[in-house]
Amino acid sequence: MGASPLTPPTSPSFWRSPLRGPRLTALLGVVLLAGITLLFVTGLLSYAAYNPDLAGGVNDQTPGKGLLGFYLFNWPTGPYWLYRLTQGLHVTVGVALVPVLLAKLWSVIPKLFTLPPARSLGHAMERLSLLLLVGGALFEFVTGLLNIQLEYVFPGSFYPLHFYGAWVFIGAFVAHVALRLPRTVRAVRERTDPAPDADDTGLVALRPDPPTVSRRGALGLVGAGSLLLLATTAGQSIGGWWRRTALLAPHGGRDPGSGPNGFQINKSAAAVGIREQDTGADWRLTVEGGGRRVRLDRAGLRRLPQHTSALPIACVEGWSTDNQQWGGVRLRDLAALVGFEGEPPGVVVESLQLRGAFRRAALSAQQVRDPRSLLALRVGGAELSADHGHPARIIVPGAPGVLNTKWVSRLTFGEW
Repeated sequence: MGASPLTPPTSPSFWRSPLRGPRLTALLGVVLLAGITLLFVTGLLSYAAYNPDLAGGVNDQTPGKGLLGFYLFNWPTGPYWLYRLTQGLHVTVGVALVPVLLAKLWSVIPKLFTLPPARSLGHAMERLSLLLLVGGALFEFVTGLLNIQLEYVFPGSFYPLHFYGAWVFIGAFVAHVALRLPRTVRAVRERTDPAPDADDTGLVALRPDPPTVSRRGALGLVGAGSLLLLATTAGQSIGGWWRRTALLAPHGGRDPGSGPNGFQINKSAAAVGIREQDTGADWRLTVEGGGRRVRLDRAGLRRLPQHTSALPIACVEGWSTDNQQWGGVRLRDLAALVGFEGEPPGVVVESLQLRGAFRRAALSAQQVRDPRSLLALRVGGAELSADHGHPARIIVPGAPGVLNTKWVSRLTFGEW
């Protein structure tokens, strides 16, 4: 790395790698430009899928978002696999980009030590965008990776941290692309890097060490690392046999057991304080709205018309199940019990769980009216297990997993 123990990293002669240069940096930058754009778009779609403006913000984990929610729209119920696709891409591509991001940071690290810090106003803006870009990228990738591994060691909630961090990062990203795009295009078109004395990027080593690997080999190594991460992550979203390859996913490679309830969960009954007596014979479902209230036990729910839906569960961590055969009562039929027939409104769903995010969740009128939306009592012909939401849970096509509320205790239609 260094020319001598006395050479500081602020000296251009400190950096001796023969691999660094504008062409390598530009090639890595082009990959990140495409990948990060995809991550940002799918991240926005993931946020929209939570329908954060419903019911006065019941689903909103990012209060005070203001203009940052300008694009929000009513998330559709079809195709039913939409959230499974968009969030699977978001997580899988994000993981696969880690080697590219690290290689890109390595390729430009000499610029972080350039003196003077700012030679002009334009240079100062570029340095500021670089600082926000590097800090924002590390923050977003680190919090995202911790989230998909269910390791919440950072202070505060993941949702606002990742949401606001993404907007800061993308602002710096857009500014950096605007400032560097002409140089990037020129570097990609050139077959070789300029000589050190003709290099205006500060990346070409003045006195390079002998190479131990070619630049093509270095790019191949980065690409191989990305492919390895892709292969050990994507299975959690693809499903089927490929789920066995999801070695880096907390749910994808784990054996969930056998039988109709033998598929992934994101939280167990014990983890959220659900006790056996809470879901026993005394359990009742309260359905209310329009000034009416109905209370139903399990027998009463079974006497209502029963329907089935084949739907997956897809979670923000990127994992999803295959289609499961759910059985239960349509949400629109439950709305009819309190007078909302024909075109029922949205509903606020409350869970028995006493702690954790989304113990209350709102569903739109469009979601309630979809004939596949159920208060599920069974899966695969069997009663729901405790961890899968016994005695009743919500199943809605296309909705994030946290909106498919488990251990349902109350449905409130149209009261907002």
